[in-house]
Amino acid sequence: MELSTLTPTLHRNTLASTFVSLSPPLYKLTVPRLITQPRRAKIGILGKPNFTPIAAISDPHVLQIAETLEDSLASTSSPTPPLLQKLKDTSSETLLSTPWPSRKDEPFRFTDTSFLKSSEILPIQSPNLQLLSSLAVSGDTDLPIVSIIDGYIVNHSSQSSQLLPSGVFVGGLSDLKSQDILKRVSVHMSSFQGDLFWALNGVGTPDVVLIYVPEGCRVETTLHLKHFAVEGSDRESKTLPISNPRVLVMVEKGGEVGIVEEYVGGDGEKCYWTNSVVEVVIGEGGKVTHSYIQNQSLNAAHIKWTWVQQESSSIYKLIEVSTGGKLSRHNIHIQQVGSDTVTELSTFHLSVTDQTQDLHSKLVLDHPRGYSQQLHKCIVAHSSGQAVFDGNVQVNRNAQQTDAGQLTRSLLLEPRATVNVKPNLQIIADDVKCSHGAAISDLEEDQLFYLQARGIDIKSARKALVFSFAAEVVSRLPDDSIRKKVEDQIRTLLESTNPKP
Repeated sequence: MELSTLTPTLHRNTLASTFVSLSPPLYKLTVPRLITQPRRAKIGILGKPNFTPIAAISDPHVLQIAETLEDSLASTSSPTPPLLQKLKDTSSETLLSTPWPSRKDEPFRFTDTSFLKSSEILPIQSPNLQLLSSLAVSGDTDLPIVSIIDGYIVNHSSQSSQLLPSGVFVGGLSDLKSQDILKRVSVHMSSFQGDLFWALNGVGTPDVVLIYVPEGCRVETTLHLKHFAVEGSDRESKTLPISNPRVLVMVEKGGEVGIVEEYVGGDGEKCYWTNSVVEVVIGEGGKVTHSYIQNQSLNAAHIKWTWVQQESSSIYKLIEVSTGGKLSRHNIHIQQVGSDTVTELSTFHLSVTDQTQDLHSKLVLDHPRGYSQQLHKCIVAHSSGQAVFDGNVQVNRNAQQTDAGQLTRSLLLEPRATVNVKPNLQIIADDVKCSHGAAISDLEEDQLFYLQARGIDIKSARKALVFSFAAEVVSRLPDDSIRKKVEDQIRTLLESTNPKP
């Protein structure tokens, strides 16, 4: 048999090379035709899509969750805004052909979601306002606060209207009256499609928290979005309450805003699932500083998507600290749509029990002179703890003179503690400055000896070195009150682990 001539071709969306035949082979491989466009979901009397399974591509478990989410919102008396309904329809259609992820899927190779699948998912139909007064809604920071309980907007700080410049809107999409802003929002609503959890959020979100900054407006005061998880089940229960908060940040040309996105839980032993989405659209020359703090129950699931679109000369900075959740996964997708953009990602993850802390990020550079720096650090301080990092930087052919760097550093403090890291660069442009690296270790003996030689006992030396490892990221949080609170949280969690002497 004559062998075909093979040549490697690097595909943008794959990590490995594939081979394409240059001459006709002597055999023919027939592949069954798959349905690539699922049938559109029909809308029922209440505006609820009828999830009709499509043979061979529908997942009954996914459709059951989607119908449950729809039913929970159908009982509300208020009408759904057209833009929100568009989001729900698009997400419903996506779920018709989206299966539940398994360990056989590359993005979830090291992330086990089986405890979510085995639980009875119960949507939270309304916020528990009786507990609002007992929660720390204000007082721990000086920032204007938007309080969100189990995905529902329930409170605006009285300072907000006084501190925000004219033209800035912060509130629910259902409360937006400006047709001009609605027109701008409609351009980006549902413009990106993520995975299963992105689509479930689109179906189940009761409203979208909108932050809109008009052209040339600089918001001096940082906005604090504080998410409270109130409803929860006992650890022995098979039920799992789910909330689907969603935020859209739009910054027009030359605008600037800082955002603190904080997730906390009421009872630290409760089980619940927070399934969150944040979309950020930054116009030409705009700037967004995004602080993300996740400190939910150690028995909870926290799955989050962050999608960012940057126009030319825009700046996006993310500082992330994630310490809570039995399963915590953050998916980041950043798309450059103009030249001279700046993207900085700084993340710190801490696993002190049998937690999984997972970060999957993708940065796509399509235009010249882009700059990006990513620093990922994690500490696994439990023998059953796990951390996952999959960071992809894609430098396409037109992204000449790009400067991209990526570094992941992991600290394993216990035997059998696990970390799986995959930093990777996909470079097609030929005039670039790109680097990446990974380091995994325990504390250095030389560092411990240095501190002991100066009269510091071994236990204090280990505490100091472990905390300083986290401080490189935590110190980048721009707000002093938030930074101090996060530092105290990390110290408390590290002390509870009883590090080895």
